[in-house]
Amino acid sequence: MSKEVPPLEIKLKRTDRVYCDGEVVAGTLIVNSKEAISHQGILLTMEGSVSLQLSAKSVGLFEAFYNSLKPIQLVNVTVELRKPGKLPPGRTEIPFELPLKSRAEVPFYETYHGVFVNIQYQLRADVKRSAFNKDLTKTLEFFMEHSTAREPGKKVTFSVNPQSVENAKDRGRTPDFLVEGELLSCTCSITEPLQGSVRVVRSEQPVKSIELQLVRVETCGCAEGYAKDATEIQNIQIGEGDVCRNFDIPIYMTFPRLFTCPTLITDNFKVEFEVNVVVILQSGDMVTENFPIKLIRAAK
Repeated sequence: MSKEVPPLEIKLKRTDRVYCDGEVVAGTLIVNSKEAISHQGILLTMEGSVSLQLSAKSVGLFEAFYNSLKPIQLVNVTVELRKPGKLPPGRTEIPFELPLKSRAEVPFYETYHGVFVNIQYQLRADVKRSAFNKDLTKTLEFFMEHSTAREPGKKVTFSVNPQSVENAKDRGRTPDFLVEGELLSCTCSITEPLQGSVRVVRSEQPVKSIELQLVRVETCGCAEGYAKDATEIQNIQIGEGDVCRNFDIPIYMTFPRLFTCPTLITDNFKVEFEVNVVVILQSGDMVTENFPIKLIRAAK
């Protein structure tokens, strides 16, 4: 059974579809038709925007935000690839080139697929038809990246015991434990793994699990106030069961593409990240150490 050929395709010269500010997005628009097509023009639009959304818990609290939560337009350029006319039957290839040039007041942010903040870039092709025929439309997402100079990192050590745990309900009933460890740096290049180690020095209760949690902290707002929400990106188990005492368990976590981006702080929104090292005891008690981290994309 032959695969059905789509009527409209956008193919970029770069298979990974990754671009930087100042580069040219080049490719081919392909129109497939068994018959000749009359059209009112063929357009190609490059769009980029930041979409902001309030969480359910924040909607009623921040009604004033609705005006400030309109999409932030980063780029919107339309070019005419073909003037009105007729395309022959079969396959028609139309090459195109669109330069990526940011405006001084609104830079290109990296592509990011979050929960309450989304930064997305796409190409949209439109074959305009007459009033009695449906227009042909095709969209294709491409990705923006921006490299910066590498920043020096600093090793971070931690030590957690019942006295250092915040928000403990009943310290007197909290089982005795001591968890120590380190992160090689809290400033991380997004293309390199987060590394370190954790060890259970002592624990009155058997250990059930040791986990590493990556959290996004998204903030949307304006002068009237801000809505801040933290959601989990991924959770990795690095130790299972009652682990050996005084044994360094490696911390090694890669950052997922698209769901993370370099730490971003603007007037209208923020995208920040945190890492939690979580030790779960058989008694149900949970020991958590939180680390705000700064993500960058270090130049190669």
